[in-house]
Amino acid sequence: MRIIAGQYRGRVLKSPPSMQIRPTSDRLRETLFNVLAPRIEGARFLDLCAGSGAIGIEALSRGASFVSFVDRAHKMCGLVEANLDLCGVSEDATEVVKSDASEFLRHTVKGGGESWRGGKGPWDVVFFDPPYADDYAPVMAAFGEHTRALLCDGGILIVEHHHKNNLRDEVGNIRRWRVLKQGDSALSFYEAV
Repeated sequence: MRIIAGQYRGRVLKSPPSMQIRPTSDRLRETLFNVLAPRIEGARFLDLCAGSGAIGIEALSRGASFVSFVDRAHKMCGLVEANLDLCGVSEDATEVVKSDASEFLRHTVKGGGESWRGGKGPWDVVFFDPPYADDYAPVMAAFGEHTRALLCDGGILIVEHHHKNNLRDEVGNIRRWRVLKQGDSALSFYEAV
């Protein structure tokens, strides 16, 4: 895995130690950031189920002002921190939180939009990439119900999923406006209605 563009372009990131972890491919990451290009500069970004942190680091590389990385596995949080160190990213621009995605969102909503370290929620861009076998419904419901606490005005939620996993077009106050498919993966883009 490598950073595709921006300040950290060409940096090779450490990969997850297990083949059970499915990092977002370089090609899909490039497609994602081609769509996000006008929204990244100065954005507050949430990499939910961060894995190696490649998506969030790519966002920082392209000009995001702050990225919250969340993963439930201690080893993945350590990998994110190692990759941030590898790129020389300032600690002031990031937070790495070991938490289940749903629990992190519940805590953020309770805190009035502030994340665990007093980070930068609500976010301009949220990227949610759980293991494909996980239940997406609790996290989607949290965004649908607590949209204003989690997404800034004009903010978007992007969900990576298996192309055969048919996510709902509308969940509470969020609506899907675009789907991009590439190989076995798909990206669904949601915005507040």
